[in-house]
Amino acid sequence: MSPISRRTLVLGGLAAAGASALPVRTAVIAATAAVPYPFQLGIASGEPDATSVVLWTRLAPSPLNADGQGGMANADVVVDWQVSTTDAFSTLVASGSVTASYAAAHSVHVIASGLNPDSDYFYRFRAQGHLSPVGRTRTAPAVGTNGRDLTMAFTSCAHYEEGYYTVYRRMAEDNPGLILHLGDYIYEYGTVAGRTRAHVGAEIVSLADYRRRYAQYKSDPDLQAAHQAAPWIVVPDDHEVENNYAGTIRENNTPALTAAQWTARRSAAYQAYYENMPLRPAQANSGNSIPLYRRLRWGSLATFHMLDTRQYRNDQACGDGWQICSDADLASRSLPGNAQETWLLDGLNQHYGTWDIIGQQVFFARRFNSTGASMDSWDGYRASRARIQQGWVDRGTRNPVVLTGDVHRAWASDLKADYNNANSATIGTELVTSSVTSSGDGDGATTIPDVGTNPWLKFFHNRRGYVRTTISPTQLRADFRAVAKVSEHGAAATTQKSFVAQEGQPGLQAV
Repeated sequence: MSPISRRTLVLGGLAAAGASALPVRTAVIAATAAVPYPFQLGIASGEPDATSVVLWTRLAPSPLNADGQGGMANADVVVDWQVSTTDAFSTLVASGSVTASYAAAHSVHVIASGLNPDSDYFYRFRAQGHLSPVGRTRTAPAVGTNGRDLTMAFTSCAHYEEGYYTVYRRMAEDNPGLILHLGDYIYEYGTVAGRTRAHVGAEIVSLADYRRRYAQYKSDPDLQAAHQAAPWIVVPDDHEVENNYAGTIRENNTPALTAAQWTARRSAAYQAYYENMPLRPAQANSGNSIPLYRRLRWGSLATFHMLDTRQYRNDQACGDGWQICSDADLASRSLPGNAQETWLLDGLNQHYGTWDIIGQQVFFARRFNSTGASMDSWDGYRASRARIQQGWVDRGTRNPVVLTGDVHRAWASDLKADYNNANSATIGTELVTSSVTSSGDGDGATTIPDVGTNPWLKFFHNRRGYVRTTISPTQLRADFRAVAKVSEHGAAATTQKSFVAQEGQPGLQAV
């Protein structure tokens, strides 16, 4: 790709009204347009398989309007889309039109199909006389083939008020083939004085509130750049609805809501999540639930088992803080819910790919200290964790790798058959990403907390960042990347530590 094309692709998220990743052609069209530039929230792709990918956009010329409709009138709008093998779009491999409706906040989810496996493509939209920026996407290898080695980056927790989205920009610059977001894409809180940036409005509750909050986050040029750089696979955590909620149970009393109001809030949150993510129609919300746990196959190289650890869990034992609680051992308690546990183990039993990658939200390995353990993590659901770990052992899963977000620090860990015996067999690997911004700059600490009682913990770092993985048939390499500051924009990313997991040899080796 030429330097000009590369700059156009990654920096296209900086496009403002009347501009795009194709500035000359867009300027001509925009000059005759009767309405303002509608692609203020950027574009995205996601959910790739061997022959198709989801293309997403949402029309919003005035993203922060209080009604959540982004300045769009109550009318349907036709949106054209194009896919090409080049960013000049001289030859189209797929194209069509779709209707963006007022009822769905003028969001669109296009299934671009008939594509070649393991191939790179460019895509764009046109609506109301304007062209969108250009995005790059990629299909998965065909079943039965490994395809090219996969560079996959993952992160989580992007509290807008706590910093700039430099981490997203640095992820985009790594040219990944795939990005995973493991939750807390938005935060529901109202604005807090004195922070690096400010939320618009009070704590979000209504559908209009959630739509406007997504619009504020998606207006960020660094986030837009990361979406333009690669297809995404997403799962939510708690803040897409409300902090630390469990299943249908509220964990917070502010703002005060009746049971009916809480149900309506959850419904609004899930509707807005689907509207704003590059998900397939199979993941569309229905009432106050949304079917988000799913499996995506990357040829014979990897299978991504994406979990939902909020929607079906039992309530946190003894509250959601750190404590010693015997109820966490009850066999009746499940973090993903019994149906999802069964679904996961059935998938692990299929041995679809060399690597079984479990994308999920909360800390998986045991992590105890003098006050106990976090009841909001798998330590609060110990029997559930044991069933899953023993399940993959019984099924001969050779290379289970758990990916985790939520805790705003980077960690790496071996997974043990018996956490009461540090010498027991290592049966898997956990990689925990730090956050995009949540918890601010951090102090750069690298001393592993409580490693004496948790010797399987291999790495800790308290800066904001992401994990860049390189996945081949013989090994998975993980580079823990971090930026020094998110309170200031534009910090460089550096690799703090690298590990490899060798095929058929559970556990991590430092590079």
